[in-house]
Amino acid sequence: MLKMWYSFLLCLLSLQLDANPGLKVRITQKGLDYGRRIGMELLKQAILKETFPSWTGQESFSFVKVNYKISGFRINAVDFPETSASFIPGTGISLSVARASATISADWRMKAWLLRDQGGITVSISGLFMAVVFEVSRDSTGRLSMLVHNCQLIINSIKVKLNEGSSWVYSFLSGYLEKTIKTKLDKNLCLNIKYKIQMMDAQLRKLKVLSQIDAFAQIDYSLVSSPTVFKSHINLDLKGTVYPVGNHTDPPFVPAPFALPNQGDSMLYLGVSNYFLKSASLAYYRAGVFNITISQELATSFNLTTAIFNDFVPQIAVYYITAHPVLLKLMATSPPAVSLQADGCSLQITGCVDVFVVLPNSTIQYIFTGNLTASTRANLTVTKQKLIISLLLKRLQFSLLHSIASFSEVSLVENFLSYALQSVVIPVINDKLGKGFPLPNLAHTILIRPVIKINQGHLVISTDVHYKQKGGGDEDLHSHS
Repeated sequence: MLKMWYSFLLCLLSLQLDANPGLKVRITQKGLDYGRRIGMELLKQAILKETFPSWTGQESFSFVKVNYKISGFRINAVDFPETSASFIPGTGISLSVARASATISADWRMKAWLLRDQGGITVSISGLFMAVVFEVSRDSTGRLSMLVHNCQLIINSIKVKLNEGSSWVYSFLSGYLEKTIKTKLDKNLCLNIKYKIQMMDAQLRKLKVLSQIDAFAQIDYSLVSSPTVFKSHINLDLKGTVYPVGNHTDPPFVPAPFALPNQGDSMLYLGVSNYFLKSASLAYYRAGVFNITISQELATSFNLTTAIFNDFVPQIAVYYITAHPVLLKLMATSPPAVSLQADGCSLQITGCVDVFVVLPNSTIQYIFTGNLTASTRANLTVTKQKLIISLLLKRLQFSLLHSIASFSEVSLVENFLSYALQSVVIPVINDKLGKGFPLPNLAHTILIRPVIKINQGHLVISTDVHYKQKGGGDEDLHSHS
């Protein structure tokens, strides 16, 4: 269960404390309640599988020293009929368990002077109340930190029943064990919770801070400030910078402030700023993703030879009586400009195109060069926990810079290049972007019915989540909590 709580808050590393985030994550009360139900069911499963060491001791009974051993502890049943979780503003999360109960069986053996006895034992614990407050913060390296702020435990009843043994053994062991078990639980249960949280906190500090997108880019999901806890939700502000692999130079621009909507209908809200998309554009530009050479083999939808120039640049076609293969080398000259507006997302790619002829001896001969400005619409979808971006060409503008021959109709060249981009270049770029941007997400969960709303300067993904049982299918865990 504690790992489930961590997964609800897991997003790592560092920047200045006062920096604006590129990404925002909000977990609402609805999301916290779902995590509580799943977490308590996972806790119940873990408890039923728990093993415990044997327990030995010596006590005096009517001037007789009694040596005993309790072994083979087995938790047969555990129930959490009343659980609740809430946000504690300025601190973290509170988890409460009321009227919990458990049934434990074990084997006992005792020896006293000339007497020996053994049998089975059943321990019934009821009326257990526990309240734990977890404090969340950002550590000095920017990772999430969570510690136990407060822990309270009350046990109303512990009953011990010996299944075999003489009456005096029953009187001795049952009364003694009831007190001893209560003392051990009172002393160790909260300490054990604190220890496990500290161990998990130490493991968090070892986790990698970058999420690999593909062979070209990585995302930094580090916290830029401590989580902000309100009564109805918790906010996590993440750096959200996309870098080329192996080059973690920050972009020459900074995130603008933006806010998530004041809503709680969904379990999770993810805010993606224009900065995140701009840094992705810059990263892919630096990685050369927008530089593409169209060859005869790649242009399967049309015959890319000098014969094609007959239709729109006859002045060039006359140079080549025999058709030769043509190469179109397209290169972005600046990072594509990304814009998020209420009516959608657009991407404008500025670049140049060099056109060459491939001669029979495999050398290339220059034909012409021009500038390109391609305006595209970016369609945004969420699939398999990733933000998928696919481009659709809206308009292409071409201007001739240099050529071996004069052009009579530049617009015809523009139309041809527009067709080449739409049929070859854009699909290649979309294929490279097709792996998508991994979204901050909860461990072993999938996003359910995500909805994207695009605003000016940022977009918001509102979604519920569904827990996938580790090693199994999309199986729901149900709790009576």
